[in-house]
Amino acid sequence: MSLSPLSPAEAQIPAELPEHTLSVIAPLYDEAENVEPLLERIHLALTPYPWPWEVILVDDGSSDATPAELQRCAHQYGPHVRIIQLVRNFKQTAAMQAGIDAARGSVIVTMDGDLQNDPIDIPRMVGRLLNEDLDLVAGWRKDRQDGLLLRKIPSRIANRLIARMTSVRLHDYGCSLKVFRASAIKNVRLYGEMHRFIPAWLATVTTPRRIAQEVVRHHARVFGQSKYGISRTFRVVLDLVFVYFFMRFRTRPGHFFGGIGIALGALGGAILAYLAGVKFLLGESIGTRPLLFAGFFLIIAGVQMVTSGVLAELLTRVYYESGQTRSYLAREAAAPDEHECWHTPANADAAERT
Repeated sequence: MSLSPLSPAEAQIPAELPEHTLSVIAPLYDEAENVEPLLERIHLALTPYPWPWEVILVDDGSSDATPAELQRCAHQYGPHVRIIQLVRNFKQTAAMQAGIDAARGSVIVTMDGDLQNDPIDIPRMVGRLLNEDLDLVAGWRKDRQDGLLLRKIPSRIANRLIARMTSVRLHDYGCSLKVFRASAIKNVRLYGEMHRFIPAWLATVTTPRRIAQEVVRHHARVFGQSKYGISRTFRVVLDLVFVYFFMRFRTRPGHFFGGIGIALGALGGAILAYLAGVKFLLGESIGTRPLLFAGFFLIIAGVQMVTSGVLAELLTRVYYESGQTRSYLAREAAAPDEHECWHTPANADAAERT
């Protein structure tokens, strides 16, 4: 399937679009062939946009010609196209966080840099976010153009697991095309490979009632190679365990570890009490019984879990009192001029490609 062409006439701007500023973020890793088409599609979709907007492209330590292409295209389009270069490959989550940190818009859009997300959906999603007073509108790739085995089946498994364990009901967690209120997403810090769990993380700082989904277009990849495969499903399961723990026990990890420790200790205590009765009431020898070793090990494991809970409580207190650290390192760049780095209706013609 080839990409359907976009033209300015196809860009559908909602009739009612409250005043705001818009930041579009796209992380890229070894996507040199996609840089220019991506910027072209974004500009075709947003040229008639009535409010100021900017594009933030995050180079996630690419080893191909992506950095050079980014610089060339940014110079060609103008200062509203901003480039962030990470010093090495920190993965997609950190790249998204870098873009979110740099974004100045009151509304933030995240999307993939591989041309599979379509910028034509952005105005409609932004309109829904603002008009329905939401904090997140997540894209739903209802008609996915990926391979069944390597992408669709793992994605369906992951979506069902995430929905069941986080209680945030969405059809498609993996779609990178999402629209956020900046005031909400900037209260969330992303680490590891947690970008696919952004709706769940956002639910920790807002109510799930302010999270919605919108059917979006999805295109097959034309240039470059996919960075994901079947192994992603297993990483999702591991990440999901952490998300579940963080959502339920973020501020009280001692309850999690302590609960397990008490259960293990109680089971070990019951086993030893039973063996004590066998020893002193029935006069049987218990020194060589495997159950004796199991009881002692359960008691020791229970003590260790309770101790881990105490240490986790201390680390949590230190974390919240010392502040948060970044999950990436970026090359410093000159601060953009506040009045020149927005694409606005007034300078739309000047920013078009020549």
